[in-house]
Amino acid sequence: MAFATRIDPELLDEEFQRWKRDPQSVDGSWSAFFEGFELGNAQPAKNGAHSAAAPGLPAAGARDPQTRVNALIYAYRTLGHTIALLDPLGEPRPEQPELSLEELGLAEADLETVVSSPLYAGGRSMPLRQMIDELRAIYSSSIGVEYQHIQNSKVRHWIRGQVEGRLEAPPLSADEQKRTLRVLMEAASFETFLHTRYIGQKRFSLEGGESLIVALDAILQDCPELGFQEIVMGMAHRGRLNVLANFLQKSLRTLFTEFSENYMPNLVGGDGDVKYHLGYSSTRKTVSGQEIHILLSANPSHLEAVDPVVEGKARARQRVLQDTAERGKVLPLLLHGDAAFAGQGVVAEVLNLSQLPGYKTGGTVHIIVNNQIGFTTLPADARSSNYATDVAKMIEAPIFHVNGDDPLAVRFVTEVALRFRQQFKRDVVIDLYCYRRHGHNEGDEPVFTQPALYKTIGEHPRVSDIFEKKLIESGVIPQAEADQLEREFQGRLEAALAEVKAAEQEKKLNQFADSTAVFQPTFSFDPVDTTVTAETIAQVARALTTTPPDFHVLPKIKRMLLDRRRKVHEDGGPFDWSYAESLAFGTLLAQKIPVRLSGQDSRRGTFSQRHSVLYDENTRDRYFPLRNICEDQASFCVYNSFLSEAAVLGFDYGYSLEYDKMLCLWEAQFGDFSNGAQVIIDQFIVSAESKWQRPSGIVMLLPHGYEGQGPEHSSARLERYLQLCAENNIQVVYPSTPAQYFHVLRRQMLQSFRKPLIVMTPKSLLRQEKCVSRLEDFTSGGFSEILPDPAAPSPKKVDRVILCSGKVYYDLQAHREERKIKHVALLRVEQLYPLHRKALESEIRKYGEAKIVWCQEESQNMGAWTHMSAQLRYLFNRQIWYAGRNASSSPAVGSLAVHKREQKLIVEDAFNL
Repeated sequence: MAFATRIDPELLDEEFQRWKRDPQSVDGSWSAFFEGFELGNAQPAKNGAHSAAAPGLPAAGARDPQTRVNALIYAYRTLGHTIALLDPLGEPRPEQPELSLEELGLAEADLETVVSSPLYAGGRSMPLRQMIDELRAIYSSSIGVEYQHIQNSKVRHWIRGQVEGRLEAPPLSADEQKRTLRVLMEAASFETFLHTRYIGQKRFSLEGGESLIVALDAILQDCPELGFQEIVMGMAHRGRLNVLANFLQKSLRTLFTEFSENYMPNLVGGDGDVKYHLGYSSTRKTVSGQEIHILLSANPSHLEAVDPVVEGKARARQRVLQDTAERGKVLPLLLHGDAAFAGQGVVAEVLNLSQLPGYKTGGTVHIIVNNQIGFTTLPADARSSNYATDVAKMIEAPIFHVNGDDPLAVRFVTEVALRFRQQFKRDVVIDLYCYRRHGHNEGDEPVFTQPALYKTIGEHPRVSDIFEKKLIESGVIPQAEADQLEREFQGRLEAALAEVKAAEQEKKLNQFADSTAVFQPTFSFDPVDTTVTAETIAQVARALTTTPPDFHVLPKIKRMLLDRRRKVHEDGGPFDWSYAESLAFGTLLAQKIPVRLSGQDSRRGTFSQRHSVLYDENTRDRYFPLRNICEDQASFCVYNSFLSEAAVLGFDYGYSLEYDKMLCLWEAQFGDFSNGAQVIIDQFIVSAESKWQRPSGIVMLLPHGYEGQGPEHSSARLERYLQLCAENNIQVVYPSTPAQYFHVLRRQMLQSFRKPLIVMTPKSLLRQEKCVSRLEDFTSGGFSEILPDPAAPSPKKVDRVILCSGKVYYDLQAHREERKIKHVALLRVEQLYPLHRKALESEIRKYGEAKIVWCQEESQNMGAWTHMSAQLRYLFNRQIWYAGRNASSSPAVGSLAVHKREQKLIVEDAFNL
């Protein structure tokens, strides 16, 4: 049913008349309806007939001049961007029929008619021709704006006021225009210098897109006035060196040193990375003399993988600056390529994060450096939408398309975008149309696939030359001053290069090494005191089992969770897995160490085990027990994420980088769901410390264990993490008791270094009656990388040692008890990497030459077998036997009956091989 037919006709007419008098006086939904109606009303039906109008509105066939003028204004606001002059290379755009006079019910004879509208220019009268010229100058020149898709009328009106007010705004001062030229010339000189001095070396030049530096400078200069103190940036590699040199002002000597074949940076603690992947941080002074801290995140060649990392870092910096209410001090700034923005799914995931409670950062400014090509792929083959930016409409972000050859327009839309972000705390997109002068990189030959295009590019002047000529002709800057600027930049570049060459001759090249790397203590097996007092446990247990008097807990939750936990504590046990986790969180919070946990359904827990949030059965009011331990405790944050792995894990990883005083955990709904975040795991979590010296203490909780639930709900792909282990880069644990889990979580925050922690967490063990701990297990001891057999027979009687990890231990234990086996010892490897070899050797040596069997649930080509077998053979110099499933392409069977049969055979093999 149409909107107009669902409401009272008298009300419709009343609202329409109000809107005609003053569009601002009606609600946004009415405003959007009437604007759309006017456009439709202005367009005759294709067959010449006219549709019936809603009550109180003029019929569509009636040539009401005011209606036609209003429709003209609305049409340009909605469709003007489709004919905007955006391409620096001058490629014409198709005509937009719906902007023609005929389609709008107007004619050439109407052009000199004096018209006005309360919808435009404050009702100012003018010839129709002038109105059209003004609308084209606003919406169809070198700027094209998309904002009519935004449902909030206040937002639309604000943007409209900004872009339409530009016509009456005073021009930029001569000093501001000179500054813009200076920024462009610096960017161009840098690229030209590199191109002539380092021929053929990859640098992913910004040539053709130098106006990006103008946009960045506009952001920098406006930040203090708007209240920003920091910028957290992410970008791919195109233009990165230019951004480092001219925006973050990384030393030119350092940048040139990195081009040297003899450069061996003595500051790299790992493998390092190529220069156009590196991050950097610096503090810049604005023209007004205020300081802005800028942090550029390192990023691999997975172009958009850095996006969620930047958002997480920005939110962490907001917490550090105590800016969690307004989120107006830290600006997330993401620079994208057009093909990647349209093509990579993580972009949509990150956009979807923008307004979610646990992930919002107060809005991100997105700048797309639109090359109008992706490597060799043209837009027609790269996306199914008109613009690379169309995905951003899903969150109703305003989009400013702008011609990169008009630097003043670039500066204008950037300033508007930044003000928008701060005004509405929402994402905004700048689509910077440019081109690529040298192909995908300097070793690529673009003429092979775009010969005509690159002939045009070869003849096209640089934007700095275009703008310099314009300023000289307008008298803003004399030729001599422009020439002096050019010589100044060239001289500075030459001087820096001369210093580097002299240092290279003297073998002192590393004196120019420069980095913002973070170094930390090395990994250590030194014991960490993770115990707590019984009084602290009691304090946390009391918080976990108490609710306010007027809070109505669901009876089942009260009985099965609160009452049971209260009794367990009173009895000194048995504590199950989720209780131990809550105790770990609570004791850290009491020590003023904050905790953040996020993931799909993490508040309740996928297996209804956690219940970190309680709900009132009458009002659904929420109560967080872990926020009510003591008055001066640290903050506890737990969030149900949206249905994403890559963006959410990337976000939490980024958060962990900038706020390492917080236990930051990401939980997969099932362990193998982390497959969807493999790029984050590979490119950041396991390798970033080696590549970029960026340590992280992120914890990944991955439910793992074979319960006959099929291949998608069994394996957390333990083998993948073990394959990625090297140089003590991560910690991989598969704990088998609640106390072990308790201690390893506490150890993560109390040890002297930060390493990612990968935890194989259980499913069926959450409620397994044998998988429990006693109170004394928390108040004494600590995390044991190797757990000895608590019920082992005399070492002299043992002729077989079964090594295992995690859940399968309980199957082996049950089999040994049922069969009353007295000659087999069961050892648990609780930390698979780094392997505590001394502790393992010490335990195995007790049993002399007993046969060593490795038992696992996973297939032979999965799990820990491949990783452990080589190490065990090296340590003990003898055959190591395998008990487990055969190699397979799929992690597990789909039949519960087959699973049970296989599980039985695995256990029997472990004792009988």
